Amino acid sequence: MGSRASTLLREEEIEEIKKETGFSHSQITRLYSRFSSLDKGENGTLSREDFQRIPELAINPLGDRIINAFFPESEDQVNFRGFMRTLAHFRPIEDNEKNKDHTASEPLNSRTNKLLFAFRLYDLDRDDKISRDELLQVLRMMVGVNISDEQLGSIADRTIQEADQNGDSSISFNEFIKVLEKVDVEQKMSIRFLH
Repeated sequence: MGSRASTLLREEEIEEIKKETGFSHSQITRLYSRFSSLDKGENGTLSREDFQRIPELAINPLGDRIINAFFPESEDQVNFRGFMRTLAHFRPIEDNEKNKDHTASEPLNSRTNKLLFAFRLYDLDRDDKISRDELLQVLRMMVGVNISDEQLGSIADRTIQEADQNGDSSISFNEFIKVLEKVDVEQKMSIRFLH
């Protein structure tokens, strides 16, 4: 099975993925091996069910939301490239990337793209704003039955009141960024991938 990973991933594909995601050659081949082991249908794609077999996602209260982030709108399969693009949001920002030419498109692991990824976990209906109901749903997923609906409602109301700058009773992406401007997103949204 280990040889399958190296034979199905061509060198030019690795180079394209490197450019697009910032992962190293060895990280890409290691992640391809992991991708292949999750690909129970052996068809070069992963389904939601394949992701649900990952223990860390199965026990995460936001596991379904995280899994959904891997799938483009109305798709039920993700290929290796799509898998890598999503994982790239969690790649730590290296020191040499912080001063890069900003005229190029922003890397997937930039602060803005990490925040956009997090924002989309809350924006359940994908209308580019987080409503009170969406915030309540996500809070309920995270705390379960440990807090009463009244307390959750109070937390949601206070959060929206603090974040909402234009008075529309929801949180836009720009308002989301403003609220999190002092949060160390790099530390909280990074996974250390082996080199």
